[in-house]
Amino acid sequence: MINTTYTLPSPAKLNLFLHVNGRRPDGYHELQTLFQFLDYSDTISLTLTDDNKITLATPIDGVAEADNLIVRAAKMLEPLKSNNLGINIAINKVLPMGGGLGGGSSNAATILLALNELWQLKLPLEKLAELGLSLGADVPIFVRGFAAFAEGVGEQLVPAEPAECWYLVSKPEVHISTQEVFQSDDLPRNTKKISAFELNTDHRQNDCEVVVTKHYPEVAKLLATLLEYAPSRMTGTGACIFTACTSEQEACDIQAQLPNNIESFVAKGVNQSPTHSALETLRKNLG
Repeated sequence: MINTTYTLPSPAKLNLFLHVNGRRPDGYHELQTLFQFLDYSDTISLTLTDDNKITLATPIDGVAEADNLIVRAAKMLEPLKSNNLGINIAINKVLPMGGGLGGGSSNAATILLALNELWQLKLPLEKLAELGLSLGADVPIFVRGFAAFAEGVGEQLVPAEPAECWYLVSKPEVHISTQEVFQSDDLPRNTKKISAFELNTDHRQNDCEVVVTKHYPEVAKLLATLLEYAPSRMTGTGACIFTACTSEQEACDIQAQLPNNIESFVAKGVNQSPTHSALETLRKNLG
């Protein structure tokens, strides 16, 4: 096991809709959303060591190591191990930062899941999800690994099976602060709650679009363009927009029409996290 490198995908997520139902006394917001994963991922490589150290081999520009969710997740588990195992972590980052795809939360969850196996912690998923929530509201969905209708701040999860469509995901050249969106006076905060039986996404919306399209004209322009081709919506607090397509070819055809300055990729929606599929292989390799 020592000095062996294990590689796991760390996927993107979409919020197929996002309703803001109110503000809580603690300043957080009551939300309802429908999460789905994409088969498009960062890649995290973990090399097991016997030096009792946590090393990040690939720092991310502009992110201090103390603030990096990868490092924070590893350090959160460090006190729970009863051995001298350490870890060297490298990441190939392809998910855009500040795009609303949950890349940082996904990375943290992948570390929690992988180190639980590699460090032989044997923590249940419920405990890992609980720990992950302190790192970010979206971490539990990646830890649990199934598409879900979510409530609360996003941690109350009910399994769901939305259609596994092909999507074009596009990002204009802007970085959006989630905190600024939720602090905005323009944010709708009174969308009526729905039940898990009312998940038809055709008649839902992303309440954060109201704020983002008002203050970021680049997002408003791209969304208007994509809506001419197919149903399109912002994910999370943006800036990424996903366009639901009937086939991979349709997604690629629309992608070909985008301006050169728009970052984009084509991916399939999946209801099981690719990380969890890879974990099964990891467990077999560990014996």
